[in-house]
Amino acid sequence: MKKKSILITGANIVNEGRIRPSDVLIKDGFIERIDANLSSLSADILIDGSGKYLFPGLIDDQVHFREPGLTHKADIYTESKSAVAGGVTSYMEMPNTAPPATTIPLLEQKFRIASEKSLANYSFFFGASNDNIAEILQVDPQNVCGVKVFQGSSTGNMLVDNPESLERIFAECKLLIATHSENDDIIKTNLEKYKREFGEDIPVKYHPLIRSAEACYDASKKVVALAKKHGSKLHILHISTAKEVGLFDNSLPLEQKRITAEACIHHLWFCDEDYESKGNFIKWNPAVKTKNDRATILQGVLDGRIDVIATDHAPHTREEKSKAYSSAPSGGPLVQHSLVALLDMYHQGKISLEMIAQKAAHNVAILFEIEKRGFIREGFYADLVLVDLNSPWTVAPDNILSKCGWSPFEGHTFRSKVTHTIVSGHLAYENGTFHEEQKGVRLKFSRKINS
Repeated sequence: MKKKSILITGANIVNEGRIRPSDVLIKDGFIERIDANLSSLSADILIDGSGKYLFPGLIDDQVHFREPGLTHKADIYTESKSAVAGGVTSYMEMPNTAPPATTIPLLEQKFRIASEKSLANYSFFFGASNDNIAEILQVDPQNVCGVKVFQGSSTGNMLVDNPESLERIFAECKLLIATHSENDDIIKTNLEKYKREFGEDIPVKYHPLIRSAEACYDASKKVVALAKKHGSKLHILHISTAKEVGLFDNSLPLEQKRITAEACIHHLWFCDEDYESKGNFIKWNPAVKTKNDRATILQGVLDGRIDVIATDHAPHTREEKSKAYSSAPSGGPLVQHSLVALLDMYHQGKISLEMIAQKAAHNVAILFEIEKRGFIREGFYADLVLVDLNSPWTVAPDNILSKCGWSPFEGHTFRSKVTHTIVSGHLAYENGTFHEEQKGVRLKFSRKINS
């Protein structure tokens, strides 16, 4: 199906460290021209961007869309729809589904599902286990975003706790290695302490003391040492502690870094004081921690020690989250609200619009070496999101698109609104209406095989 041409006029383009008013012409899925004087041109679709801001579509490098096997919580269609409504045009999904994506056939099954159902562009992480290293080495770095290593137990049973297996992965794997870094032994010791005191119904306020700062730092320090030893390309996901921020460097341009880090929306927004009102609905692994941790993570984003912002979107049903602490799973839906949350932080003076584009789009494309995405450039794929910075709306069950039907932001009024989302040159979302006749496409990576 031939894509319709699109002309966006008069928008303020937020791209590569500056904001400038311009028009954008899109043809055959790509940005053809960026110029201030294109309004006289014809196109199939005309979008008036006057007074609005045009960002490169966000690229979320950590989501859990739960398909296959856990589709009572979420699925690729519902969560990609939620993503597109939030201005996320591309995502990278995690392997802890059922069955886990720890073989190439199982990984390719997920790609097939996405090709039929995903409204956003997609890639999928290959899952590491203690005994699938031979299979990891067969994964094509140009077609898969990376390999995921769980150092801490989370949803699904994919813990890599054999030191020899971990060493071999870092020594031999040519893919980007993304880690969930928490020391499982420290967590288990902490959990037993609180179980002795409270039984199974531990007050959730103790979650950040169970999934402690010590557990996070110990595991992150270990993989940083392994990456330095073997020259691996390491990306540590969802940094949650001030101490971990000190492990990372901002002296090199991102293109030259071998060790990088991610911050997530919930660790930039919530703190341990919010457990009293939110309970298990802000229970994540790693845990939301103190105000100081939150502030230091944001500072790491701003000064370049933390390279990208993502969500760790991980839906569970409201019923599951309402259980006692020990039975309630960790994770929550965030992908629909990540951009508007960052824009609220902009309104609060915490982050600039240019920094949002850099950390949630540009840097993700650079870090993962994604082909022709993440920037508003002529010749690049047209992955774009248009926002109205001053259009308040309140999160409520009737406008939550994730299949789980709830959000930790429920009741919050955001100041900004996504009005249009363009995915690979297709107008996928327009003021609350979805155009689903074209699907997202598989991300490609411009990596050298032996890099």
